[in-house]
Amino acid sequence: MAQDKRKQVSQITDMEADFAQWFTDVCLKAELIDYSSLKGVFIYRPYGYAIWENFQKILDGMFKATGHENVYLPMLIPESLLQKEKDHVEGFAPECAWVTYGGSEELEERYCIRPTSETLFCEHYAHIIQSHRDLPKLYNQWCSVLRWEKTSRPFLRHREFLWQEGHTMHATAQEAQEETERMFNIYADFCENYLAMPVVKGRKTDKEKFSGAEATYTVECMMHDKKALQAGTSHYFGDGFARAFNITFAGKDNQLHHPFQTSWGVSTRLIGGLIMTHGDNNGLVLPPKVAPIQVVIIPVAQHKPGVLEANRALLERLQKAGVRVKLDESDNTPGWKFAEYEMKGVPLRLELGPKDMEQNQCVLARRDSGEKTVVSLDGLEDTVAQMLEDIQKGLYQRAKANLEENTYPCATLEEVKERMAQRGGFAKTMWCGDLACEMRMKEEAGVSSRCIPLEQEHLGDVCACCGKPAKHMVYWGVAY
Repeated sequence: MAQDKRKQVSQITDMEADFAQWFTDVCLKAELIDYSSLKGVFIYRPYGYAIWENFQKILDGMFKATGHENVYLPMLIPESLLQKEKDHVEGFAPECAWVTYGGSEELEERYCIRPTSETLFCEHYAHIIQSHRDLPKLYNQWCSVLRWEKTSRPFLRHREFLWQEGHTMHATAQEAQEETERMFNIYADFCENYLAMPVVKGRKTDKEKFSGAEATYTVECMMHDKKALQAGTSHYFGDGFARAFNITFAGKDNQLHHPFQTSWGVSTRLIGGLIMTHGDNNGLVLPPKVAPIQVVIIPVAQHKPGVLEANRALLERLQKAGVRVKLDESDNTPGWKFAEYEMKGVPLRLELGPKDMEQNQCVLARRDSGEKTVVSLDGLEDTVAQMLEDIQKGLYQRAKANLEENTYPCATLEEVKERMAQRGGFAKTMWCGDLACEMRMKEEAGVSSRCIPLEQEHLGDVCACCGKPAKHMVYWGVAY
């Protein structure tokens, strides 16, 4: 059994030796993803897609609870439509893929395969919004988008990736701003309470905000290797798109007005964030709330009379209790099974053999800590539920400790350079708000602005770069 386990685990590079290779190894060995024949376009394998389905189910419930409806718009955008919003199209131009032929006929106009759908939604809204009674429009779309990235990595940077994109229209700027913040907070809630990933909430600088947006709000997470991951963004557009697309409505004052717009989205890169936040050198570690399998049952000495029947009875009990549970009755050795489900990050493993049956007990092994506990079969459902809750909380606390221990204030650019080189993480500094200082941080310290946090701290009176009066406290880091 030990030999089987060593063979499986030896296929993963230690994260301390090469974090990037460790990440790729986990994606492949945990059977989350596979490469296709087209560079940058990946295959989501059933286990990886099951994680995304759980994300969808949870987020979709959150969206619908706040009044949003799901729609589906075309994947092709006529070039003339895309050109209507200048800043937006310029921001996405390098990543656009174009369709120029329909069958054997060259098209009169190029069609862009959607990199995002603001322009399509605006065209649609121009057709269906006439009166203040038509507002707000609270729409969300689950789909894939295509961005012709030069480099690619599983989950983190695909040319085609899965996501949700919300697009809403409102009668007033205040309503749109409230919507932007509401969805931003939903993402923070999802990351912290379901993915066990603590976040820093803030607003992007003008340099880093979404193309065409007036303001972009972000939730930033810290990975195990101390790099940042932008986990989700919510954008306030004002009425800029509405003016470009001539979207108007008759207000209560019988005058024509332009509505105010938002968009917001998260993607399958969150799966990458999950791996890099919680994984270890034995593979994936999944928070119970999003794990496709919360408990795996491994029969011990399953060839002996009554063992499989007893394990099946536990399967049925846990299923009735609402646990996502799997019984592995395959003829693989228990050692192979232990390593397999450890690699896949299943939160809890249940072992039951003849000796356990005699004593009305089973063994529960936690994936996060490796701790094994002998528990009574009486009240097993409650024991499992409590242990899953403990695992969920424990993963969050461990990730929060990583974030807090590796976030530190710096007074000068030189201090940012020195401390980033030593330990990575997030540097907090005061900033004057000038683009020149933001660019200097990138060029000299190798960090980008992650966000202007909503919870501001007064670390001093002057900018860490230029010494001029400071306007904000900013988080800086190296990001995926």
